[in-house]
Amino acid sequence: MGFSLTGSHVIFFVAAVIVSGAVSGVFLVVTTNISGSFSEKGKRVEEQLDTDFTFINDPQLIPLSNNNYLFYVKNIGAAHIPTSADTFQVFIDGVIIPNTNFSFTNVSIFSSEYTTLMVNATLIDAGYHSIRLVGPQAVDDTFTFKI
Repeated sequence: MGFSLTGSHVIFFVAAVIVSGAVSGVFLVVTTNISGSFSEKGKRVEEQLDTDFTFINDPQLIPLSNNNYLFYVKNIGAAHIPTSADTFQVFIDGVIIPNTNFSFTNVSIFSSEYTTLMVNATLIDAGYHSIRLVGPQAVDDTFTFKI
């Protein structure tokens, strides 16, 4: 004599519970991975929003000292910004400046502080120019000035 109708239902029920448990386990792993990815992306966006700086020079009067033009850069974001030729790139009139031709007076700037960007004066002729400073998190600022 074989299984009764109830026995067949029990087997199908147990199989359905096992399959649904496996499927819910897969959904749990996928949901955890997605949640982790959103968390990482959120941290990167927060860092980018907290990083901001601007030039505070008078555009008609750029100081010259020891064969370097001096540009004042103020941290207007909430994050601490390390200032070095490795963390920043400088463009003058759209041309990238080698990191040996510029430097900062401070190694880092906290919120509301400023540092001086020193650019080799031989790179800039008389006239109107623009300088673009690209920093951490690809945050940038452009400043138009006259020499």
